[in-house]
Amino acid sequence: MKTLYLDCGMGAAGDMLAAALLELLPDGEKVMEELNTLGIPGVEMVCEKAQKCGIGGTHVSVRVYGAEESEEMHDGGHEHTHEAGHEHEHMHGADHAYDHEHSVGAGHGFEDEHTHGAEHAHSHEHHHSGMHEIGHIVSGLPLSERIRKDILAVFGMIAEAESHVHGVPADEIHFHEVGTMDAVADITAVCVLMDRLAPDQVIVSPVHVGSGQVKCAHGILPVPAPATAYILRDVPIYGGEIRGELCTPTGAALLKYFASRFGSMPVMRTAAIGYGMGKKDFPAANCVRALLGETEGAGDTVAELICNVDDMTAEAIGFASETLLEAGALEVYTVAAGMKKSRPGTVLHVMCAESMKDKMVELIFRHTTTIGIRESISRRYTLARSIQRVRTPYGEVRKKVSEGCGVTREKYEYEDLARIARERGMSLREVADFLRGM
Repeated sequence: MKTLYLDCGMGAAGDMLAAALLELLPDGEKVMEELNTLGIPGVEMVCEKAQKCGIGGTHVSVRVYGAEESEEMHDGGHEHTHEAGHEHEHMHGADHAYDHEHSVGAGHGFEDEHTHGAEHAHSHEHHHSGMHEIGHIVSGLPLSERIRKDILAVFGMIAEAESHVHGVPADEIHFHEVGTMDAVADITAVCVLMDRLAPDQVIVSPVHVGSGQVKCAHGILPVPAPATAYILRDVPIYGGEIRGELCTPTGAALLKYFASRFGSMPVMRTAAIGYGMGKKDFPAANCVRALLGETEGAGDTVAELICNVDDMTAEAIGFASETLLEAGALEVYTVAAGMKKSRPGTVLHVMCAESMKDKMVELIFRHTTTIGIRESISRRYTLARSIQRVRTPYGEVRKKVSEGCGVTREKYEYEDLARIARERGMSLREVADFLRGM
């Protein structure tokens, strides 16, 4: 089984995760070029070699209209002021302030990677973005629908945390332009890289969140910051002697979204190792380490949540199923059943990673009429999956390859077949037959 293990002994930030995953790929530079051609407004991602405590790795920085988001000033009074309407100002020096993206409760920015950044200043004016604007940006990126869903699901987790911290609806949370684009770039990079690596399972170590406090204009806040702490509920975390914030809200959301489970490193044959470096120096190497390899027959565990409904329309059940899948469910399916008083009904099955269980329970209660959910924990076995990119006369086409237990299966990506069929006026079968005959 293709396994990705993320060692978060020094926490995690979006740029660090992107850099660590990038190092796992043999064509990392090409992937970075592809990321820079996606057209994220004003964004340029820069990849450079870095060293921490004598260990070589990669640092990824995001420049938005030539400026890089800063976290280094955190220890020197990373100031925030709380204004009406839950919009905030982020102070970079006595003479310059601009609207901060979010997280007065967290005391932080949306990928405001406090302990991982470098000082910068901006002289141009910025604007706010909400989840609607973020959705508009993401919908315009030339990515598969699955990757877009991943990106928006991660953003949704952060917005939910900010909503909880501020006590306002998630659609009223606003993010500063630079922080938003920085976060869009980091989250998009990680989601694209996860899709490219296509691991069967992602195991994440207990997360080191740091210790101490964060000084903000509105008071002293503990580490982990409130938004980060909310996202990491039900996740094994710990502090330690290193003072400072090691895990950011974006890093926390990416870990929780992609993790199949949290725990110690399994027995695995490692094929590639990547080090994603932060900018700040600590006594320990400030990095996320990613290990990609194979585990034998251990399988992974999933939670299966089941409920019965007999008073929902087919459209409502379909909407609930789509919502659950968009939020990160591994599988959602229904089974027809006879209910009390001989009423026809539906049994809804939702499979998800254990770390996503609470989120799925909340969504099931919100989007169905059930008053009870049953849970079972199961071990599953899957074939090792990878995605190959095949060059054809009709352009590049992705092919899913599943292998293991003496079995190999290949299937072209439906979205690519559908695109060709529409462009060429062909049927899906004609496109598939042509590709098989190449």
